[in-house]
Amino acid sequence: MMLQKTPTIGVVELPDFGLIDPKGENLLSGIRNKDRKGTALISKQVLLSNLQAGGFDAQLINLRDGDYQGEFGKVIWKGTELTKVYLGQKINALDPLAYDAWGVTNNFSQFREIACIIIKHLASKGRPVVVGGSDAIAESQFYFAAGATAVVLDKSGAANAPIMDYVLGKTPREALSGVILANGNQPPPRVRRPLSPEEWPLPEISVARQCLGSEHKGLPLPEERLLIGSVFTDIGCDRRCDFCQTPEYHIGYRAMSPERVLQWLEIQKEAGAKSVISSSDQFLGRLVQKGGRDDVLEIMQGIRELGLAVLWSNGLELKKMTLGRGINRKDADLTPDEELISALWDWDGKAGCYFAFIPAERPLFGQENYAKLLPWQEHCEIVKAIARAGTPYLNYGVIIGFSDDNVETLSRLEEAVGGLYEEILAINPSLHFQVSPLAISPIPGTKQGFNLRQSGLLRFDDPSIFGGMWTPSVDTHHLSYEDIANWQIRLMQIGNWNFEKE
Repeated sequence: MMLQKTPTIGVVELPDFGLIDPKGENLLSGIRNKDRKGTALISKQVLLSNLQAGGFDAQLINLRDGDYQGEFGKVIWKGTELTKVYLGQKINALDPLAYDAWGVTNNFSQFREIACIIIKHLASKGRPVVVGGSDAIAESQFYFAAGATAVVLDKSGAANAPIMDYVLGKTPREALSGVILANGNQPPPRVRRPLSPEEWPLPEISVARQCLGSEHKGLPLPEERLLIGSVFTDIGCDRRCDFCQTPEYHIGYRAMSPERVLQWLEIQKEAGAKSVISSSDQFLGRLVQKGGRDDVLEIMQGIRELGLAVLWSNGLELKKMTLGRGINRKDADLTPDEELISALWDWDGKAGCYFAFIPAERPLFGQENYAKLLPWQEHCEIVKAIARAGTPYLNYGVIIGFSDDNVETLSRLEEAVGGLYEEILAINPSLHFQVSPLAISPIPGTKQGFNLRQSGLLRFDDPSIFGGMWTPSVDTHHLSYEDIANWQIRLMQIGNWNFEKE
């Protein structure tokens, strides 16, 4: 009796993307390009574990890990011709027949062309290619045109095993749902029961080790902190911001229990991690649930007991760090929750919060665009409380390029953020602080993205430009996209730390 071969799946991490100017410099990356291949692979750890638990021999193909530079197009931005390149391993060196099926994920429009080049190559010999990620969900037609067999709509992982059964010619273990098929058949767009992160299979040590990183956005981690693990503690969101795709996934908000979070972290440490990235921007969503505050305190205590440094790479919602927990009521208490802030942001020299991105978004003007934002004075009080907690590195992200932006509004933003920086530096003189002025971007699949396209202010239809927050693509009613790009450079001067563009 012959043993049935375990189906093999090649799970592809995309190469990095660059825009090379006539001087040969990467407009997007600067010096970070040489180390970008050391970025931790956050979502791939979850996906690999999910597929392996489903009975597949899923293997990582990290195309970011390499020094090859491949050109694939040109674009003119700010009057300069830029060369589009991918950075990592040579795509054509991949054998399309090396695996029974392929998995490719892409969340960002700026990487769309690279993803489609890879899909076209992998599908060229007839092997199925299953695609996931936010950009593929929003603009699936581009991925099908490149040769994708299916696009996964479900973000929870519940659709992964059935669609892989299907494309491999097997009877799906469950009726297909949460996917789109290239052949025109349309299963139900939502899975019957999305998975909670609590149900995600724990990664094997070998998988966690493959997904470790050795750098994070140019952050000067000491040598003893250089191996970086990752944990994705929740999915979904309790907000409905118009700039974000997450509400369109209809999965609500689902979080890991403290026990499960710590199990993931223990595996990261066993794999060699000394630091860990938490890329969820809704880690504090659990605060609106019964016992959620105690859960946060328990998780943070566990991180310290494990001796890990945590990097809040996508930011934590500041409004939820108040005594009112971010619940939108007219009488909500916006006083900083000092105990919670200390737990989240304290650094004792060995463990705790070493770095964080602060999603200030538009703190002075523009709260009406983002309902989760605090009024300016309350915002400042939270940021000052964070500074008192002792975090060594803060990157402060603001959004510029709204339709009503002009020289006056941006000048007042510059003055206000500069003043806040001086205040927090007086509280914590050893703080390293930098501003990331991100340009508004028409993210496909979002209400804001639709409105920007309808406004007539969008100047580019090339995803390599409009898909990036460091390549402004939208005029305001008063300023050109070139003006916004110049304001980015100007606002980046606030602070005392040259943080890498991301």
